[in-house]
Amino acid sequence: MTSDRRLHGRAVLVTGAGRRIAIGAAVARRLAADGAAVLVHSWSPHDAEQPWGADPDGPAALVEEIRADGGRAAHVSADLADPEAPAELVAAARKAFGHLDVVVANHARSSMQDLERLTATEIDLSYAVNTRATMLLVQAYAALHDGRPGGRVVLFTSGQYHGAMPAELPYIASKGALHELTPSLAVHLAPRGITVNCVDPGPNDTGYADEATHAAVVARNPGGRWSTPADTAKLVAWLVSDEADWVTGQTIASDGGWSAVG
Repeated sequence: MTSDRRLHGRAVLVTGAGRRIAIGAAVARRLAADGAAVLVHSWSPHDAEQPWGADPDGPAALVEEIRADGGRAAHVSADLADPEAPAELVAAARKAFGHLDVVVANHARSSMQDLERLTATEIDLSYAVNTRATMLLVQAYAALHDGRPGGRVVLFTSGQYHGAMPAELPYIASKGALHELTPSLAVHLAPRGITVNCVDPGPNDTGYADEATHAAVVARNPGGRWSTPADTAKLVAWLVSDEADWVTGQTIASDGGWSAVG
């Protein structure tokens, strides 16, 4: 683990870090390498429902990896469809590390429903996990933030604001809400020294794409490859650092030019 320790003394909550190959784990590794104590959150039952499957040993292995490299880490499993879970996660981070400086709301419920297959149940569940839980995480975090330097919130959206995604309506509706919430949360929390930004990681190679999809993205992306979890982690690491203390209310795509193609 190499680091400049820019986040030494900071405590971070990273949600949706259950799969070692995916974005949440990469963010947790990077922020730990930068000196932060990290509480990683997971909910394996959701991954088990998806084509890519769960990584049952992932959270424990991630925590052990960070600790083996000299970092501080802990893990909590929680279903963010439960309205009590966000506040419980924030409380767990504070209990583990004494305070909480940064929330990286990386978790997401993914679902494939177009207009014809759309169900009220999936709409409600996607909003509960992706939108409501994120808002409640920010609320709980802001309520206990003690004003120390380094207050940061990083949200995650998707590519729905760059182009149509008609096969994923519950997902993009709930992710679009986070994109639109970002400026308002940022303005509200700026007087408390907390920045709020949103990341669009672009098509990200987390093990879900088949061979044809993988090739199509590579062919279209000006960068000539997929985004990786490590690419996203670099952006998050900068946004939560002191260098980004004047950046707030922004949605930033880290996608090698994918969103610029149109």
